[in-house]
Amino acid sequence: MFRVFAWLTRLREGVENRLFELGARRNGFQLLLRVLAYPYAVLRDLAGGQLTLRATGLVYSTLLALIPALALTFALLKAFGIHRDLAPLIFEFFRPLGANAAVVTTRVMKFADNVRGGLVGTIGFLALLWTLIGTVKRVEDSFNYVWRVQVARSLPRRTAEYAALLLAGPLLVASVVGFTGATFTGVLTRAAPYAIVTALFTALYIVIPNTRVRLGPALIGALCAGASWAFVGRVFTQFVIYSSRLTLVYAGFAVIVGVLLWTYFGWLILLAGAQLSFYVQNPSYLSLGLAPVSLSNREKERLALNLMVLVARHAARSAAPMTLTELAQAAGLPPLAMASVYEALEAAELIALGRHEEVTLPREAASVPLADILHAVRRRRRGHRLLRVVPLPQVAEVEKRIEAAMDGCVGATTLADLASTPPSVRR
Repeated sequence: MFRVFAWLTRLREGVENRLFELGARRNGFQLLLRVLAYPYAVLRDLAGGQLTLRATGLVYSTLLALIPALALTFALLKAFGIHRDLAPLIFEFFRPLGANAAVVTTRVMKFADNVRGGLVGTIGFLALLWTLIGTVKRVEDSFNYVWRVQVARSLPRRTAEYAALLLAGPLLVASVVGFTGATFTGVLTRAAPYAIVTALFTALYIVIPNTRVRLGPALIGALCAGASWAFVGRVFTQFVIYSSRLTLVYAGFAVIVGVLLWTYFGWLILLAGAQLSFYVQNPSYLSLGLAPVSLSNREKERLALNLMVLVARHAARSAAPMTLTELAQAAGLPPLAMASVYEALEAAELIALGRHEEVTLPREAASVPLADILHAVRRRRRGHRLLRVVPLPQVAEVEKRIEAAMDGCVGATTLADLASTPPSVRR
């Protein structure tokens, strides 16, 4: 068994080394491998369990927020007189449930209409609205996780953007309903749900992550997710139709189980599409996946010096500063691997980040001792509750000698001295 496991591990490593090779792709076979690297990376991340875990959590949040979301949509769309036209869209979502789709749609519409009519009262409606906002927050957290975003939206920005989303979303639905009802006929009518799903996924991939997502990668992820949604929906429909065990085991709860399963698959497809969009925009992460990235202390010191030299040299040659992405490409590392070093240098005021992630030097390179750069990385502490390790007297003495030796080694050398040293002289 151990030999089989070791053989499978070597096989996987060999496949990944070939797929994720970042060298020049000159022939058709190498280009094919490069294309296959993207679905392989997404399937690898799905097998890792993190995406499935987040999809499972979103199922619970979705079921809690579905009714208040529809109630708010009803209230806004009533002014257009088309609030009842939401039923076909809801039916399309639950279509994979087969004959139960109409039953679930009717019940959901009735529940939402009761909430809109004031059945639960003002306090109850506010509680449901709070549930809806919490669900949007969980969706944002999941998308930020996929896009490796370390900082979520601030509370004022989140409040403003969530309010705009909750108000503009129903109006967008009204426009889509009116457009599809007036334009699509025949074959186009059957294709309209998939076009709507693709457009919706594209909008979610661009708007929700707290980072800049380009239209091209978002559209590619949405197209693949939309096609997967259609395929999985058909397979799930056949499963519901031909699986008599589901009804025998769960009896009257079979419909609820079907809704839970399909909602789970829907979120899983949405997150997988977001993961594909991320890889299309950031191919350097293909080999890393969702695995946590960490550097040793020695690597952090080396990276800090490399980054400061790159910034100083670029500043001496060009007036336009480098961005974090350009700096990561020049250093040959994904931005996520460099995040802790960025934070340490910024906290020590050795670099400054602009509104568009441009990196500049707050002071002249000649006034930045190399010792300050090394100390900034070595002494950086992270976490909400920081523990302080009190050294023993003999350990403190060793630490002093190490610090003195490091300061004596770099001496009065500055960043400008290091940046101006020819490559052939550096060791």
